[in-house]
Amino acid sequence: MEKSKMIGVLFADKSNSGLTHAYFSGVLDSFKRAAEAKGYDIAFLNSNKQGENRKSYLEQTRENAYAGVVIACIEFEDEEVQELVKSDIPLAVIDEDIDGVINVQSDNVEGLKDLVKYICDMGHSKIAYIIGDDNTVTKARLKGFIDVCKERGISIPADYVKNSYYRDMNRASYYTEELLRMPSPPTCILYSDDYAAIGGINVLHARGYDIPTDISVAGYDGLDILGLYEPRLSTVKQNTTEIGRIAAEELLADMEAGGRQGKRNIVVKTELEKGKTIGRIFS
Repeated sequence: MEKSKMIGVLFADKSNSGLTHAYFSGVLDSFKRAAEAKGYDIAFLNSNKQGENRKSYLEQTRENAYAGVVIACIEFEDEEVQELVKSDIPLAVIDEDIDGVINVQSDNVEGLKDLVKYICDMGHSKIAYIIGDDNTVTKARLKGFIDVCKERGISIPADYVKNSYYRDMNRASYYTEELLRMPSPPTCILYSDDYAAIGGINVLHARGYDIPTDISVAGYDGLDILGLYEPRLSTVKQNTTEIGRIAAEELLADMEAGGRQGKRNIVVKTELEKGKTIGRIFS
């Protein structure tokens, strides 16, 4: 019997941004190109649970004879996701750490460390961090933030860390206002991602702050569109092309070997983009 040449894609982000999500669209586009180069096609699993007679992720996978599935941006506690994870279907997972499957992750700890070290080298010690959703990625980045601050002897007040969501400009704006109203406001605000940073920057401009003369800001992701903004945002660029390519190649290896070949964790390096939004603090 001829093996299936179809790969399923499970993607459902909280913000419902779909493939306008620059990070995941970049990863999935690279995954698609790498899979197609080996003669495979991809198809999205239906993640809308409102429809009548809807089938579970595992049922869809088996019914459509997907040879494997790549999972990106999903609630892993979801019963349907757990059912798929516990099955024998070859899986590649983006930015998570799941037992028994392929995990391809951006190096979030070192990426955040590189950024915070640069901020500290520019003389900042009053650094706030508006973090994203409570997930593996956020925990890794927060660890990088805390580790560098400890290494540099910097004490971060609890109210300098704000719990927000990724790609949420409104919340980023709200928390930026909160930070500015503090008796001792930060000299640098680190945002969960570049989109959130835009929300914060809009507030700062509206209040008459010059960036980076009056206050410094930084994002995360390295979105190409930000090349249109001045000053250019200081950020960490994630290598979506490499993440997608590796996920495809590793998943294809499992599929062509006849099934899961055990857990593999592959970490892809990031690149610090210094930009122009981190000003130097002179003591």
